[in-house]
Amino acid sequence: MMNTEVNRENQLQAFNRLLDIMDELREKCPWDRKQTIASLRHLTIEETYELSDAILRNDLGEVKKEIGDLMLHLVFYAKIAAETQTFDLADVLNTLCDKLIFRHPHIYGTTEANTEDEVKKNWELLKIKEGNKSMLGGVPVSLPALVKAMRIQEKARGAGFDWENKAQVWEKVEEELKEFKAEYQLKEEQAINPEKATAEFGDLLFSLINFARFIDKNPEEALEKTNLKVMKRFKYLEQEAGKTGKLLSQMTLAEMDVYWEQAKKEA
Repeated sequence: MMNTEVNRENQLQAFNRLLDIMDELREKCPWDRKQTIASLRHLTIEETYELSDAILRNDLGEVKKEIGDLMLHLVFYAKIAAETQTFDLADVLNTLCDKLIFRHPHIYGTTEANTEDEVKKNWELLKIKEGNKSMLGGVPVSLPALVKAMRIQEKARGAGFDWENKAQVWEKVEEELKEFKAEYQLKEEQAINPEKATAEFGDLLFSLINFARFIDKNPEEALEKTNLKVMKRFKYLEQEAGKTGKLLSQMTLAEMDVYWEQAKKEA
């Protein structure tokens, strides 16, 4: 118990130190003085992606660093808002605490929720009570399309609008694949409708994301891991080609494929 109390005290001291530094930077540093909530936005997005990359690499040292960078941004926003007496960090944290207590009635109230699904369902219903007109209202418009599809599906599930089992979802994947395939197997004299083809491809992706959810796989994480794997193999291909004094553009596809197969064994 003593160690826990000491650790909490250390955390509070460190956080207080950050607040002191933020105050000083805002007062004395020309760059920090110039920043606004709007000007920090794109930097915060960049920091969030850097944290995501570190997590995917399982680089805990970088995770610690990126958490700190992101925390600085959150403190920065609160500091700027406090200067105009809009809100301050205490308002931010107390609002968060109130929301957490309200959305966890199975902990702080009398509601029962013994499974993760029950907690999620209650969570979405409580958001409606907070004033959201739709369960989809909490999905940010600016989310990347793949992540947005995941969130839409999760929220629809919270409302009880979902498939019963993964076999049904896979049937939908096959149906969408068939429809998309049909768009590219038209006779030569028939022009492909690009808008319809795009719509069918979107339906196929959405159904695949849905299936990933049913088998408890994160499609964003899966795709990013594949991206990193392909990048690693491609770099290997470039390096091995360079050892022969050739550029990739000077090699045949068959020659490149030899190195690609080697890269697959290395990865």
